Amino acid sequence: MGCCHSSFLEPPSNIDKNSGTASDGVPSKPSNGSAETPGSAKAFSEFSHADLRAATNNFSSELIVSESGEKASNVVYKGYFQSSRRWIAVKKFTKLAWPDPKQFAEEAWGVGKLRHKKLANLIGYCCDGDERLLVAEYMPNDTLAKHLFHWENQTIEWAMRLRVALYIAEALDYCSREGHSLYHDLNTYRIFFDENGDPRLSCFGLMKNSMDGKSYNTNLANTPPEYLRNGKVTSESVVFNFGTILLDLLSGKPIPPTHALDMIHGKSILLLMDSQLEGNFSIEEATVVLDIASRCLQNDPGSRPSMKELVDTLVPFKNKADVPSYVMLGIPKHEEAPPTPPHQLSPMGDACSRMDLTAIHEILVGVHYIDDERTNELSFQEWTQQIRDMLEARKHGDLAFRDKDFRTAIDCYSQFINVGTNISPTVFARRSLCYLMCDQSDAALRDAMQAQCVYPDWSTAFYLQAVALSKLEMHKDAYDMLSEASTLEEKKLKSSK
Repeated sequence: MGCCHSSFLEPPSNIDKNSGTASDGVPSKPSNGSAETPGSAKAFSEFSHADLRAATNNFSSELIVSESGEKASNVVYKGYFQSSRRWIAVKKFTKLAWPDPKQFAEEAWGVGKLRHKKLANLIGYCCDGDERLLVAEYMPNDTLAKHLFHWENQTIEWAMRLRVALYIAEALDYCSREGHSLYHDLNTYRIFFDENGDPRLSCFGLMKNSMDGKSYNTNLANTPPEYLRNGKVTSESVVFNFGTILLDLLSGKPIPPTHALDMIHGKSILLLMDSQLEGNFSIEEATVVLDIASRCLQNDPGSRPSMKELVDTLVPFKNKADVPSYVMLGIPKHEEAPPTPPHQLSPMGDACSRMDLTAIHEILVGVHYIDDERTNELSFQEWTQQIRDMLEARKHGDLAFRDKDFRTAIDCYSQFINVGTNISPTVFARRSLCYLMCDQSDAALRDAMQAQCVYPDWSTAFYLQAVALSKLEMHKDAYDMLSEASTLEEKKLKSSK
């Protein structure tokens, strides 16, 4: 995980130059400007065209996994980074779709900050010459469309269909809460199954298909009515498309929403249900899902439910929660030994690898602010009353942190951070641990990333990201982050000799 390095992308105008933090809480790119290692575990990277050409065997036609679009044509390739032993998905645009590389980079960077275990996350992009490419996590077990409409071994059982509906609703709700409420051309081909058979929403739909922002929907049959009227996609349009997915899950067929409401009204649920289920489903649950779909497909966008409402309605239907997804899909269990750090772990690294939050707390208390010396420099003119108040807030935060009053520490450290005149990677690290102690892993991950942005080579920031990622059940990224942190420590040790 980490932040974007880009020759095109400059920090947005709302970035505080001292803090490296945007007013919306998004980290700016690190100041060291170093190149990313292809396929590293950083949150977002700029890749060279050579990197991606090598990963895809010179964009071999044999590695094409999807190809679509007329107005904004794009091709998706399967690729592999030898250095990190990681499979990737590479989406290739034409230059005409994105003539301005800076605009493409900004759009990609905005999506690249998102991280969720129910998203096929964006890990990088390329603006090398005329090339416009996106790089995402690769999902090895096909699309929902393939399993639902073109199944060969077995159809998707009812409990798994409910899991798909819930996971995708949760992914869309997360994106909406993070400021990305628009999702373009949401359909069963945008939903993938990962190595464990869990449903994941493709990150590609979070970006426009072209710089004009108009080439969204490739399937007019699934287009929301308001898009046909004014050519605009809204958050309510995403809810409409989610309703079409619910219908697909119920019926096992790609039903155009223009015919859906006619099929719903006044007809038995049994007539709509997929015959391949052979009656193995709950009529009560199916009726609720059908009601949700009907509400999502209303012509009036204002009559549709929010993504939060959809999640709340679907959560009670967590059937077979103890059964892994790969079992319900009938696919082999993914077996892969987790990578081990190449160097012996320090006490901090060992505590993070064991997820021992108490030990991490003791270490952070003990080292105090020793790692802030390279980032904290206040001029005489900056010693204003505001600065004194800010430092007083940090002092109270430190006392609360020492005494394990983590919620008070969060409040005090937030006061310190929000002033924005002086920034401290240690404060971000401490608040990150406080969030972990309060079971707020998303917030903990953001703070650990912020600490890295302020101090790009600080192993502690990477270690805390590893813990947060583990809490978010993103274990492969967590192991990669742990490995990267230990490598940074080794480099620092060698340079100090």
